[in-house]
Amino acid sequence: MFSSEEIHLNLTDAEISYFPNFFSQEEAQAFFNTILNETNWKQDDIKVFGKTYPQPRLTALFANNNKPYSYSNITMQPNVFTETLLKIKSKIETKTNIKFTTCLVNLYRTGNDSNGWHADNEKELGVNPVIASVTFGAPRYFNLKHRKDKKLKQKLLLEHGSLLIMQGATQHHWLHQIAKTKKDVKPRINLTFRIIQHLG
Repeated sequence: MFSSEEIHLNLTDAEISYFPNFFSQEEAQAFFNTILNETNWKQDDIKVFGKTYPQPRLTALFANNNKPYSYSNITMQPNVFTETLLKIKSKIETKTNIKFTTCLVNLYRTGNDSNGWHADNEKELGVNPVIASVTFGAPRYFNLKHRKDKKLKQKLLLEHGSLLIMQGATQHHWLHQIAKTKKDVKPRINLTFRIIQHLG
């Protein structure tokens, strides 16, 4: 039974839903511990304005196929889904009635780890992609801003065990980020499930 209340973000040009307690606190903590320990974390370099920097978080890619995923001049090759990720994926798929192919896993170690303004609009995600984002660990603020209307902004605290779903035209019109914070925050693991399309 799905126990969490759905909070629909009433944003122009977007379709975003938030489920604060999608996983129980016990489930979320167990998943956090397992993923933290069984993932082969990597820190890729990213290029920003011609300069190369270590990405300010650790990542890993998992999929049910061998399709790579590219963003910010990084191309990631997928690992096979773990049993843990398959359990999480199955629960999300039961709720959304959508079959996801791929999961990008991010580890934000401290408040200094972040993700810059971006949209999940890579070609291989197709038009109007559905992104299901799960948070385990320390809550972090998820910032949204409209591409054209600078007055349209939103900030949402993504909590331990929560699920955020972005779909429809959201990625065409909105950018999102996890900003750095000077607060002393504990590690956060974020799973973003997506569908990699067949290109060509």
